[in-house]
Amino acid sequence: MKTAVPCYYHLDVEVSPERVGQVRRILAAHLRFWNLENLVEPVCSGAEMLLRAIDEHASDKNTSIEMWWNHQHLITAVGGNDHALRPDQDLRTCLQHLAATSDGWGCCAAETGAKVIWFSQRARAGERVPLVATAPEPITQEGLEVPREIMPVARLARPAERASTTYGVLEEAR
Repeated sequence: MKTAVPCYYHLDVEVSPERVGQVRRILAAHLRFWNLENLVEPVCSGAEMLLRAIDEHASDKNTSIEMWWNHQHLITAVGGNDHALRPDQDLRTCLQHLAATSDGWGCCAAETGAKVIWFSQRARAGERVPLVATAPEPITQEGLEVPREIMPVARLARPAERASTTYGVLEEAR
């Protein structure tokens, strides 16, 4: 049995307006490498919003970004080192966006006191088109009947004679 190997990516960055676009391209490249093209936009837009909010509100701009892919869920975490940053006040619009666009999200404190905001997206590797049930198509050719050792007389007769032969056999059976 073949088991799926989880994927992990970690990036430390000092947030600035010009670095936000670079980080977005880096994350998109890793998602494409993992065959997760359909998650590029929601993951990169969520991470970009968080990085822009950290750039605007945080005094310590050093940030860590991590992505985990276990072949069912992609979890993206953005951790800032600013102890004074309040996610419930400073990052309210980002958190509302994450809640609307992700399958799950949360905020927690790291051992160092830094805040970590994470969000998850559900997908399958290589998923490109949603599965849609197709309607059954009619069979274009006639099926062959299974040959039998003894063929009844009614089946051997031509179609016009079949009705009269069958009727005649039924009359004799009465």
